[in-house]
Amino acid sequence: DGVILARGSLGAEVEPEKMFLVQKHVLRRCNMLAIPAIINRVMDSMCTAPRPTRAEATDVANAVLDGADAIMLGAETLNGQHPVETVKQVVCIAAEAEKVFDHTRTYDTIMASVGEKEFTKTEGLASSAVRATVQTASKLIIVFSSSGDTARIVAKYRPPVPVYSVVVPRLVINGIKWRFVGESVVKTSLIYRGIVPFRADPNKSMLGSDDNTKHGAILQDAIDHAIVCGHIKIGDPVVVVQRVGKSSVVKIVEA
Repeated sequence: DGVILARGSLGAEVEPEKMFLVQKHVLRRCNMLAIPAIINRVMDSMCTAPRPTRAEATDVANAVLDGADAIMLGAETLNGQHPVETVKQVVCIAAEAEKVFDHTRTYDTIMASVGEKEFTKTEGLASSAVRATVQTASKLIIVFSSSGDTARIVAKYRPPVPVYSVVVPRLVINGIKWRFVGESVVKTSLIYRGIVPFRADPNKSMLGSDDNTKHGAILQDAIDHAIVCGHIKIGDPVVVVQRVGKSSVVKIVEA
């Protein structure tokens, strides 16, 4: 589940001078609840023009700084005259905004806003992983998660590094049918800001009888993939969140 800020429809219900307040409030609430928030109607002029207006460029950057998880293009790419240029402009502006995003302030704000009743074990694990990442200057967080929930909570604290959500496929037997489940978790994780989903090799998920043997092979695959993608280099510290037996642990490994 997520929230799409359809600002065209919202503009018919909210006064123009209050639109920015509604947008900031919705984005903040979504960030606190780890619900993906999507912004649309950001590059309308590029349906015909090859470049965005200054106001549109600022709008995209502010959406990123306010905490939007994704920016959705509609008419600009559906029937616009410059669909490729539009996507490139949005990516370029969002990347620049990410460079000046205040991760420390966001982390502190979320920590201060989470009440004692809301601070679950998963929240504690996720916030600890992000703090360890900052204190050890780690370049990546790898989270083992069958449902994607733990990775989602880690990403909620807006760490300054990518969050690899490693989904280990589970074998499900239904009568005479055998199948692996987990593909939907990988796909839905794409909408969350900062998360890079990684589907583990089903064959390696069946190696050995203990979690350490299985997770060791899958962890190395995830690290190798991150190196190939340029997210980390050999020797970089990596924070890993995984379940060992009945306990969930945060550990630091070397790529």
